[in-house]
Amino acid sequence: MPTVRDVLAVKGNQVHSVSPQTTVLDAIRTMNQHKIGALIVMHDGQVAGIFTERDVLRRVLGEERSPAGVTVGEVMTEDLICVEPETDLDEVSTIMKQKKIRHIPVCGDDGKLHGMVSIGDVNAYQASNQ
Repeated sequence: MPTVRDVLAVKGNQVHSVSPQTTVLDAIRTMNQHKIGALIVMHDGQVAGIFTERDVLRRVLGEERSPAGVTVGEVMTEDLICVEPETDLDEVSTIMKQKKIRHIPVCGDDGKLHGMVSIGDVNAYQASNQ
């Protein structure tokens, strides 16, 4: 069975991140620059949360807050679901469906960030290996 490690071997393990003090406007610019839908929020070398397009829509624009006047730390998703590199892709798909999320950080037993997978990564890997 294919695992998250297999997906990361194909896509790479580069993860774009920001600090909680980054303005939402700067985070959006980073996401647009790299054509990504989520950033990992790091604080003191540890994963503090995730900032996604959905956070922008719900917690910034939906609440009529200024992207230049609010920080990522104020609107990020803190309740993170992480998976390990050995996690089966079918399990990842199930988690994404049940929790209605599109990005999952990949962390090891030591809490170290190994990468991130999106629903697009999972679908592309499965389609290319059928």
